[in-house]
Amino acid sequence: MPAAIAEDEAPPLMAEWSHIDTWVFDLDNTLYPSHSQLWPQIDLRITLYICQLFGLDGLSARALQKHYYYRYGTTLNGLMAENGIDPYPYLDFAHDIDLTTLDPDPLLVSTIARLPGRKLIFTSGSARHAANVTGKLGFENHFEAVFDIIDAAFVPKPDASTYERFIDRHAVDPKRAVMFEDIAKNLVVPDRMGMRTVLVLPKSHDPYREAHEQRAEAADHIHHQTTDLSLFLQNLLAAAP
Repeated sequence: MPAAIAEDEAPPLMAEWSHIDTWVFDLDNTLYPSHSQLWPQIDLRITLYICQLFGLDGLSARALQKHYYYRYGTTLNGLMAENGIDPYPYLDFAHDIDLTTLDPDPLLVSTIARLPGRKLIFTSGSARHAANVTGKLGFENHFEAVFDIIDAAFVPKPDASTYERFIDRHAVDPKRAVMFEDIAKNLVVPDRMGMRTVLVLPKSHDPYREAHEQRAEAADHIHHQTTDLSLFLQNLLAAAP
């Protein structure tokens, strides 16, 4: 399994990317493709959690889950705000999923290893979930740190305070950073801060996700779009002088 290479061994980047020294990756549906079927499992676990918490049938629990999502940004935020739940058991329950549907991705691992500079994960999930997923993909010590929903004080993207907390926690210079993310609205604040932004889209429509969250957009805050993160990064490295 490839190990992370030293920064001074990393190849140069094409001129317009040469200032980038920090690579920030969302986790779910970004570092792995949506067809891996991880997110549908998490989504179903959240519904099941609500069923068990309130004694609801599946349809009623699903409706409440979506209400919380649209009003508070995440179901967890809604459950904390309106019901005062303990978030830690919730996160453990929601992320207790089968990872056998996720294939190792040695090409993505080796490509990210070649990127010059720091690599960070910025997720609205938990650090434990991030470790499980990246471990299954084949990553070892490639990422310097994971900034998760607990680090964000349970305030999810796209709230500006969460990005500010991330920047401060990891001493990131936004003007020298790029963020890869699968939801367009989550790139508004990074763009405003001066980060380069890349929207990672599914190769085909994902029936388990909101339609508006997987649509290509022509917007000023989206600088690049791709349906293949690994190929995008390979092309970036190959285009270097």
